[in-house]
Amino acid sequence: MTSAHGYGRHGMIGIGTPQANPTVEAEMAILLPPTVTRVTTRLTSDAAASEDRLRAYIERLDDALTLFDTLRPHVFGFACTAASYLIEPAREAEIIAAAQARFGYPVITAAAAIAWKLRALGARRIALVSPYPPALGTAASAYWTRQGFAPAGIGSVAIAGHDTRGIYALDSEDARAALLSLGDLAVDAILITGSGMPSLPLLADPPPNLPPIISSNLALAEALLDQLGLPLPDWRARCRAATEGSSS
Repeated sequence: MTSAHGYGRHGMIGIGTPQANPTVEAEMAILLPPTVTRVTTRLTSDAAASEDRLRAYIERLDDALTLFDTLRPHVFGFACTAASYLIEPAREAEIIAAAQARFGYPVITAAAAIAWKLRALGARRIALVSPYPPALGTAASAYWTRQGFAPAGIGSVAIAGHDTRGIYALDSEDARAALLSLGDLAVDAILITGSGMPSLPLLADPPPNLPPIISSNLALAEALLDQLGLPLPDWRARCRAATEGSSS
């Protein structure tokens, strides 16, 4: 697969990120190889309540994709995990199918990518690291139960207030204590959920003696590359270069 515009000889990936999210683009720049072109659109809503805003991101998916105009990436990643936790599965499937039919390329949600990766790992019993307010953390656990997994515990990462935008002020190290709190659970994998939760420095240097750890952005990047027939590259050196001198 090649791009016709001179860059990205291995293809073009579209990304949709929540409007105030600074994490998705930064982590995709680390995770995706330079031979793949990245193009980004914002998922937008003026809803005041977090849950209403998150639902609007998926309900208004067509609006976000329309902003690409005539540009057609080879595959598109919907990088908002929490939206999937808050919408009925049948409705989400309807939206995704309609977008694929209209625009002509595959659409992969972060939640679908996580499920794909967990199944590839053979994981069933999982634990969650959640930077969400309690109600949304509960919705996340219920979602993974419906998907056929068995959530065994949630390690919470505190944010300021109840607006999920508070996630964007977090640092990768903020999840370490929550991750360690899950260490005694007998689980097959740990999921750091939420595309706004910075996590790559932590995943590059995880605490010892834990099961496989994945994140929303890591799983989504791998699933998008799989659509192009490409493996996930060794991204750790790029992560160190990107975060050198930072608090993480």
